[in-house]
Amino acid sequence: MLAAFTFNTAENLPVGLLELISESLRVSVSAVGLLVTGYGVTVALASLPLAHVMRAVPRRRVLTGLLAALVVSSLVAASATSYWLLLAARLLTALAQALFWAVMGPVAAGLFAPEVRGRVIGALSVAGSLALVLGVPAATWLGRRSDWQVPVAIPAALGLVALVTIAVLLPTSRPEEERAAHGTNPDAPRFGTVPAAGTLSATGAFAGDTYIVKFLGHVSGFPPSTVSALFVAFGVACLAGVSITGALLDRFPRAALTTAVATQAVGMLGLYAAGTGQVAAVAFLVLMGGALGPVFMTTQNEMLRCAPGRTDIALAANSGAYNAGIAAGAALGGLVLPLADVRGAFLVGGLLSVGACAVLLGERLLLHHAPELAA
Repeated sequence: MLAAFTFNTAENLPVGLLELISESLRVSVSAVGLLVTGYGVTVALASLPLAHVMRAVPRRRVLTGLLAALVVSSLVAASATSYWLLLAARLLTALAQALFWAVMGPVAAGLFAPEVRGRVIGALSVAGSLALVLGVPAATWLGRRSDWQVPVAIPAALGLVALVTIAVLLPTSRPEEERAAHGTNPDAPRFGTVPAAGTLSATGAFAGDTYIVKFLGHVSGFPPSTVSALFVAFGVACLAGVSITGALLDRFPRAALTTAVATQAVGMLGLYAAGTGQVAAVAFLVLMGGALGPVFMTTQNEMLRCAPGRTDIALAANSGAYNAGIAAGAALGGLVLPLADVRGAFLVGGLLSVGACAVLLGERLLLHHAPELAA
């Protein structure tokens, strides 16, 4: 959980430090924004290849190596005096995170009985969500009261604690012999459906989420100070969503994913249709935030259940697909903005979320009618 919190905090740090880094390194704000975009693209492209290359290495060694890379890259980033050195350090962190999510899920889940693995994934997701609710705001506050290098260096200390803990306590075993190395209920059709729905959902979510501040200010009419508070409320809703879903994930694994995607669709389409009213905007914003974290969490949990082969490869494929969806969604929203303003981005995002629901429900209908068709 500490490692998940640290990686997610490191990933999103530049969001709150854009202007400080821009002024210090004398580059544009958009160039600093590429520190986030490039990070996501690297995770999307590298997850599956890295998981395949490292598939035979004991997980204790892999995790300690990844955390060592996080420590080193954070220290290099904090001492960077040029934009390109900072970018290189960020990409090293991204490469480590690309493999981290593929490996950590099976390792953590394998320490517990199959009946409670959903709660284990939920705990990791809660820690990841805390990065947005607590880690990034705290880092932004600290950066504005010191220098941007101070919060950028903090993940090195947290990563070192996690590294030592895992190096000392985690057993060393062959990856294929771990208890969560293979899916509990292998299901090839489901394995294809879940990443497809997750990618559609991520594309839809970030087509709108990327421009949520603009929506709340220009469409809903909230002043800047209130928009900042609503952004925190969005993060709290995300944390609440993963906490509630995590508690129910073991009992309703399939329904949890469909419910999360459907909730996201309602939130985004509700903002499009009624977002000019401030009360309605807050209500639908909370719905959308409450669904964002659970979508990825439930797709990861489904990979542990339905993977027809190794779960680390399945999780890497799912993470790569989801991050590709994030990048595609941000780009798609940017294309829609000049054509149909920011409300149009939420309409497109909501329709893509409906499409993700249709993929999941279509699979269930096919399974329901399969016996009849066979007869």
